[in-house]
Amino acid sequence: MGEFEGSNFNNIIRQIIKKSLFTERQIEIILNHKNIEQLEFNISKGAYFRQVSQSRDKLMGLFYSIILLRGLGILLPDDIDVISRLAQQVSVIKDSDVFPEREEQVMNVIDKLVRQACGM
Repeated sequence: MGEFEGSNFNNIIRQIIKKSLFTERQIEIILNHKNIEQLEFNISKGAYFRQVSQSRDKLMGLFYSIILLRGLGILLPDDIDVISRLAQQVSVIKDSDVFPEREEQVMNVIDKLVRQACGM
């Protein structure tokens, strides 16, 4: 799957997506199915529903991974707090215009906190 035209995300969100387990298209499909955003897709119905299935499988895998890591004590309550705070900041950033010179600073802070939470 290559890049597609007209991203619906700002640069910071796109950078976070690149480091995630999901593609931009899969995030768009999840947003669409959760009725968070209504997006149009210029792909065949078969391709769309195949990507819906892939997105659902990845999302379920993510949830099971969180349950497993939390249950085994690998993902600690403090880690969850850091993730929650970062998610709140991303929620603000997603609808904001961030100056290009600040984007790298924001990503550096996010990277640093994620690495600290990972602790490996």
